[in-house]
Amino acid sequence: MKSFIEIKNVKKTYIIGKQIFNALDGVDLSINQGEFVVVLGPSGAGKSTLLNLLGGMDKATSGDIFIGENNIAEYNEKELTKFRANDVGFIFQFYNIMPTLTVEENVNLIKDVTKNTKNAKEVLEDVGLSRHINKFPQELSGGEQQRVSIARAVMKNPKILLCDEPTGALDSNTGKDVLKLLRKQCNNNTTVIIVTHNSLIAEIADKVIHIKNGLIDKVEINNKPKDIEEVMW
Repeated sequence: MKSFIEIKNVKKTYIIGKQIFNALDGVDLSINQGEFVVVLGPSGAGKSTLLNLLGGMDKATSGDIFIGENNIAEYNEKELTKFRANDVGFIFQFYNIMPTLTVEENVNLIKDVTKNTKNAKEVLEDVGLSRHINKFPQELSGGEQQRVSIARAVMKNPKILLCDEPTGALDSNTGKDVLKLLRKQCNNNTTVIIVTHNSLIAEIADKVIHIKNGLIDKVEINNKPKDIEEVMW
């Protein structure tokens, strides 16, 4: 199977004063379309840097990042903006939803960014929020607010869904519900990549990527990933 994402010898260097810091120091990585991927590693290992490069939010110092046939490492800022708008959904630990807008209005914000959108009511029904479309964020639980951010991300039919600690602010039961929704997106050939400190999430992944000191330490393939309900949270 040809990989959907190919990262080849990617480096990301930051210069802080007179110090040179290699956040990524020559990373090679392959990810297939529709895979559910978990990226593990300690703080400062390069996890978020990898996520930012894959999402076009930052540019590599050197190396290639192929998404399909396109090398986004060669994109200019206009091309990266279009890539982020049309092809990538972002989900973070903190929900980043507008407090003055209703649930439905928050999800429909994506229509200002891209034209290739789903129907908001159908997406909200899919994530279990059809009864809350006219509520404001302060009327929702933390798990429900995270569902709003997931709905907003999948509204655009993204090729890649990038998630930075998406269950970090949730209790275990609510976190399981959120992970089920994220796993479900792979059924639509969306590639889901989760950066987390929670090693338990790795048990449900198709592929687990361990990062240490800006390098890929190891890659594990789960031929039989656990069902979310099987994991001892």
